[in-house]
Amino acid sequence: MLTVPEAARRTGRNPETIRRWIRSGRLRAHKVGTQHVIDEADLDALGGDDERLPLPPEWQTTFWGEPMPDVGRWVRDSRQGR
Repeated sequence: MLTVPEAARRTGRNPETIRRWIRSGRLRAHKVGTQHVIDEADLDALGGDDERLPLPPEWQTTFWGEPMPDVGRWVRDSRQGR
């Protein structure tokens, strides 16, 4: 069983994002006292981390024609020590 902060570290997300997933029903959790606890299997069942919408076509390339860098992924990877 994982607490919200532990689940956030494991997924590379903000704890409030985990709480939002719990409130919306996307992630199952049980309440123990005042804390939510999450089963590791439920966290693993979330699957891929690419929940973002695709970029509009005009934003997919830089003005010089190269593909737009994925800065969000860079930040997530750096926070995870990759």
